[in-house]
Amino acid sequence: MPRFHCATALAPEAVLELPAGAARHVQVLRLQPGDSITLFDGLSDAEFDATITRMGRGDVQVQVGAGRSNPREPACAVHLAVGMPANERMDWLVEKATELGVASIQPLMTERSVLKLSGERADKKVAHWQSVAIAACEQCGGNRVPTIHPLRTLAQWLKGSAMPPPGGRRLLLSLREGSLPVRQAAGSERAEPAAVWFLSGPEGGLSPGEENAAIAAGFCAASLGPRVLRAETAALTALALLTQSAATLPT
Repeated sequence: MPRFHCATALAPEAVLELPAGAARHVQVLRLQPGDSITLFDGLSDAEFDATITRMGRGDVQVQVGAGRSNPREPACAVHLAVGMPANERMDWLVEKATELGVASIQPLMTERSVLKLSGERADKKVAHWQSVAIAACEQCGGNRVPTIHPLRTLAQWLKGSAMPPPGGRRLLLSLREGSLPVRQAAGSERAEPAAVWFLSGPEGGLSPGEENAAIAAGFCAASLGPRVLRAETAALTALALLTQSAATLPT
Protein backbone atom coordinates (compact mmCIF):
# COMPACT_ATOMS: atom_id res chain seq x y z
CA MET A 1 0.00 0.00 0.00
CA PRO A 2 1.45 3.44 -0.90
CA ARG A 3 2.74 5.41 2.12
CA PHE A 4 2.70 9.18 2.48
CA HIS A 5 4.09 11.57 5.06
CA CYS A 6 1.44 13.92 6.45
CA ALA A 7 2.81 16.42 8.98
CA THR A 8 -0.49 17.09 10.67
CA ALA A 9 -2.54 15.62 13.50
CA LEU A 10 -3.85 12.23 12.40
CA ALA A 11 -6.88 10.67 14.07
CA PRO A 12 -9.44 8.05 13.01
CA GLU A 13 -12.41 9.46 11.06
CA ALA A 14 -10.66 12.79 10.39
CA VAL A 15 -11.11 14.26 6.90
CA LEU A 16 -8.13 16.28 5.68
CA GLU A 17 -6.25 17.65 2.70
CA LEU A 18 -2.92 16.03 1.98
CA PRO A 19 0.16 18.28 1.98
CA ALA A 20 1.19 19.49 -1.48
CA GLY A 21 4.07 17.02 -1.85
CA ALA A 22 1.98 14.01 -0.90
CA ALA A 23 -0.88 15.19 -3.10
CA ARG A 24 1.43 15.43 -6.12
CA HIS A 25 2.73 11.95 -5.40
CA VAL A 26 -0.83 10.56 -5.24
CA GLN A 27 -1.58 12.14 -8.60
CA VAL A 28 1.64 10.85 -10.17
CA LEU A 29 0.66 7.33 -9.06
CA ARG A 30 -2.77 7.89 -10.69
CA LEU A 31 -4.62 6.86 -7.54
CA GLN A 32 -8.36 7.43 -7.52
CA PRO A 33 -11.16 8.07 -4.98
CA GLY A 34 -11.76 4.89 -3.05
CA ASP A 35 -8.13 3.80 -3.17
CA SER A 36 -6.40 2.99 0.13
CA ILE A 37 -3.15 4.55 1.33
CA THR A 38 -1.10 4.69 4.54
CA LEU A 39 -0.29 7.94 6.35
CA PHE A 40 2.33 8.70 9.01
CA ASP A 41 3.21 11.97 10.74
CA GLY A 42 6.97 11.36 10.94
CA LEU A 43 7.13 12.09 14.68
CA SER A 44 5.92 8.83 16.22
CA ASP A 45 5.65 5.12 15.50
CA ALA A 46 1.99 5.47 14.53
CA GLU A 47 0.67 4.94 11.03
CA PHE A 48 -2.92 5.17 9.79
CA ASP A 49 -4.99 3.63 7.04
CA ALA A 50 -6.73 6.23 4.89
CA THR A 51 -9.06 6.31 1.91
CA ILE A 52 -8.93 8.87 -0.89
CA THR A 53 -12.29 10.66 -0.99
CA ARG A 54 -11.68 13.42 -3.56
CA MET A 55 -9.13 14.26 -6.25
CA GLY A 56 -8.86 17.89 -7.30
CA ARG A 57 -6.57 19.43 -9.90
CA GLY A 58 -3.97 20.21 -7.27
CA ASP A 59 -5.35 18.81 -4.05
CA VAL A 60 -6.29 15.45 -2.59
CA GLN A 61 -8.75 14.82 0.26
CA VAL A 62 -8.64 11.69 2.39
CA GLN A 63 -10.54 10.17 5.29
CA VAL A 64 -8.33 8.72 7.99
CA GLY A 65 -9.09 5.22 9.21
CA ALA A 66 -7.67 2.98 11.91
CA GLY A 67 -4.28 3.71 13.41
CA ARG A 68 -1.67 1.39 14.87
CA SER A 69 1.77 1.57 16.44
CA ASN A 70 4.38 0.09 14.15
CA PRO A 71 7.90 0.75 15.51
CA ARG A 72 10.66 0.19 12.96
CA GLU A 73 13.48 2.30 14.38
CA PRO A 74 16.74 1.04 15.96
CA ALA A 75 16.55 0.42 19.70
CA CYS A 76 19.15 3.14 20.28
CA ALA A 77 18.93 6.45 18.41
CA VAL A 78 21.97 7.06 16.22
CA HIS A 79 22.67 10.65 15.13
CA LEU A 80 25.08 11.45 12.30
CA ALA A 81 27.17 14.63 12.14
CA VAL A 82 28.89 14.67 8.77
CA GLY A 83 31.22 16.88 6.79
CA MET A 84 29.19 17.33 3.63
CA PRO A 85 30.48 15.42 0.59
CA ALA A 86 30.48 17.30 -2.70
CA ASN A 87 28.14 17.19 -5.70
CA GLU A 88 25.04 15.01 -5.30
CA ARG A 89 26.65 12.63 -2.81
CA MET A 90 25.00 14.38 0.15
CA ASP A 91 21.56 13.64 -1.32
CA TRP A 92 22.54 9.98 -1.62
CA LEU A 93 23.94 9.95 1.92
CA VAL A 94 20.74 11.45 3.39
CA GLU A 95 18.58 8.96 1.49
CA LYS A 96 20.57 5.89 2.52
CA ALA A 97 21.08 7.06 6.11
CA THR A 98 17.32 7.46 6.41
CA GLU A 99 16.80 3.94 5.09
CA LEU A 100 19.24 2.66 7.73
CA GLY A 101 17.29 4.35 10.52
CA VAL A 102 19.34 7.45 11.39
CA ALA A 103 17.64 9.64 14.02
CA SER A 104 19.03 12.97 12.77
CA ILE A 105 21.70 14.39 10.50
CA GLN A 106 23.85 17.43 11.26
CA PRO A 107 25.47 18.76 8.02
CA LEU A 108 28.85 20.32 8.75
CA MET A 109 31.35 22.50 6.90
CA THR A 110 34.91 21.61 7.82
CA GLU A 111 38.40 22.74 6.81
CA ARG A 112 38.52 20.25 3.92
CA SER A 113 34.89 20.57 2.80
CA VAL A 114 34.49 21.17 -0.93
CA LEU A 115 30.86 22.25 -0.59
CA LYS A 116 30.55 25.71 0.98
CA LEU A 117 27.07 27.10 1.68
CA SER A 118 25.63 29.99 3.62
CA GLY A 119 22.49 32.09 3.96
CA GLU A 120 19.57 31.34 1.65
CA ARG A 121 21.50 28.72 -0.31
CA ALA A 122 22.19 26.78 2.88
CA ASP A 123 18.54 27.02 3.98
CA LYS A 124 17.35 25.74 0.62
CA LYS A 125 19.77 22.83 0.72
CA VAL A 126 18.65 21.82 4.22
CA ALA A 127 14.99 21.99 3.12
CA HIS A 128 15.86 19.85 0.08
CA TRP A 129 17.65 17.26 2.21
CA GLN A 130 14.66 17.16 4.56
CA SER A 131 12.42 16.37 1.58
CA VAL A 132 14.85 13.63 0.53
CA ALA A 133 14.57 12.13 4.04
CA ILE A 134 10.77 12.25 3.88
CA ALA A 135 10.71 10.47 0.51
CA ALA A 136 13.12 7.83 1.81
CA CYS A 137 10.87 7.21 4.84
CA GLU A 138 7.85 6.82 2.58
CA GLN A 139 9.73 4.24 0.52
CA CYS A 140 11.46 2.21 3.24
CA GLY A 141 8.65 1.99 5.78
CA GLY A 142 10.15 4.19 8.48
CA ASN A 143 7.63 6.11 10.55
CA ARG A 144 10.01 8.64 12.17
CA VAL A 145 11.49 11.16 9.73
CA PRO A 146 15.05 12.11 10.75
CA THR A 147 15.63 15.79 11.44
CA ILE A 148 18.09 17.52 9.13
CA HIS A 149 19.62 20.22 11.32
CA PRO A 150 20.65 23.68 10.06
CA LEU A 151 24.07 23.79 8.47
CA ARG A 152 26.96 24.72 10.78
CA THR A 153 30.72 24.73 10.74
CA LEU A 154 32.33 22.02 12.83
CA ALA A 155 33.75 24.66 15.18
CA GLN A 156 30.31 26.23 15.67
CA TRP A 157 28.76 22.84 16.34
CA LEU A 158 31.38 21.75 18.87
CA LYS A 159 31.07 25.02 20.78
CA GLY A 160 27.38 25.79 20.34
CA SER A 161 24.07 24.84 21.93
CA ALA A 162 23.41 22.29 19.18
CA MET A 163 26.19 20.09 20.57
CA PRO A 164 24.77 16.74 21.78
CA PRO A 165 24.04 16.83 25.51
CA PRO A 166 25.89 14.55 27.95
CA GLY A 167 24.47 11.06 28.33
CA GLY A 168 25.06 9.59 24.89
CA ARG A 169 28.12 8.05 23.28
CA ARG A 170 30.21 10.31 21.07
CA LEU A 171 32.22 8.58 18.34
CA LEU A 172 34.64 10.14 15.86
CA LEU A 173 35.58 8.31 12.67
CA SER A 174 39.36 8.46 12.54
CA LEU A 175 42.40 6.78 11.01
CA ARG A 176 44.66 7.84 13.87
CA GLU A 177 46.67 5.19 15.66
CA GLY A 178 44.88 3.73 18.66
CA SER A 179 41.34 4.19 17.30
CA LEU A 180 38.99 1.46 18.47
CA PRO A 181 36.81 -0.53 16.06
CA VAL A 182 33.41 1.15 15.78
CA ARG A 183 31.46 -1.58 17.55
CA GLN A 184 34.02 -1.81 20.35
CA ALA A 185 33.98 1.98 20.79
CA ALA A 186 30.18 1.96 20.86
CA GLY A 187 30.17 -0.64 23.62
CA SER A 188 33.03 0.70 25.68
CA GLU A 189 31.35 3.56 27.50
CA ARG A 190 28.10 3.93 29.41
CA ALA A 191 25.86 0.88 29.61
CA GLU A 192 22.58 2.57 28.77
CA PRO A 193 23.22 5.34 26.23
CA ALA A 194 20.52 7.86 25.51
CA ALA A 195 21.90 8.04 21.97
CA VAL A 196 24.98 7.56 19.85
CA TRP A 197 26.44 10.59 18.06
CA PHE A 198 28.78 9.74 15.21
CA LEU A 199 31.04 12.40 13.66
CA SER A 200 32.46 11.75 10.20
CA GLY A 201 34.52 14.01 7.95
CA PRO A 202 34.23 15.04 4.28
CA GLU A 203 36.53 14.06 1.40
CA GLY A 204 40.01 13.95 2.92
CA GLY A 205 38.61 13.53 6.43
CA LEU A 206 38.85 15.94 9.33
CA SER A 207 42.11 17.81 9.91
CA PRO A 208 44.28 16.79 12.89
CA GLY A 209 43.24 20.00 14.64
CA GLU A 210 39.55 19.26 14.10
CA GLU A 211 39.98 15.71 15.41
CA ASN A 212 41.75 17.06 18.48
CA ALA A 213 38.91 19.54 19.07
CA ALA A 214 36.33 16.75 18.79
CA ILE A 215 38.24 14.52 21.21
CA ALA A 216 38.50 17.45 23.63
CA ALA A 217 34.70 17.72 23.37
CA GLY A 218 34.29 14.11 24.50
CA PHE A 219 34.41 12.13 21.25
CA CYS A 220 36.12 8.73 21.17
CA ALA A 221 38.18 7.90 18.05
CA ALA A 222 36.70 4.94 16.17
CA SER A 223 37.89 3.07 13.10
CA LEU A 224 36.37 1.04 10.27
CA GLY A 225 39.64 -0.78 9.62
CA PRO A 226 42.70 -0.19 7.44
CA ARG A 227 40.92 0.73 4.21
CA VAL A 228 40.23 4.38 3.39
CA LEU A 229 36.57 4.64 2.33
CA ARG A 230 34.90 7.51 0.52
CA ALA A 231 33.31 10.05 2.84
CA GLU A 232 29.74 8.94 2.19
CA THR A 233 30.63 5.23 2.24
CA ALA A 234 32.42 5.57 5.57
CA ALA A 235 29.53 7.41 7.24
CA LEU A 236 26.97 4.88 6.03
CA THR A 237 29.13 1.87 6.95
CA ALA A 238 29.50 3.18 10.49
CA LEU A 239 25.79 3.93 10.67
CA ALA A 240 24.92 0.41 9.53
CA LEU A 241 27.21 -1.08 12.18
CA LEU A 242 25.75 1.12 14.91
CA THR A 243 22.08 0.63 14.02
CA GLN A 244 22.54 -3.12 13.67
CA SER A 245 24.38 -3.38 16.97
CA ALA A 246 22.22 -0.87 18.85
CA ALA A 247 19.81 -3.55 20.00
CA THR A 248 22.66 -5.60 21.42
CA LEU A 249 24.73 -2.88 23.10
CA PRO A 250 25.45 -3.67 26.75
CA THR A 251 22.53 -2.92 29.10
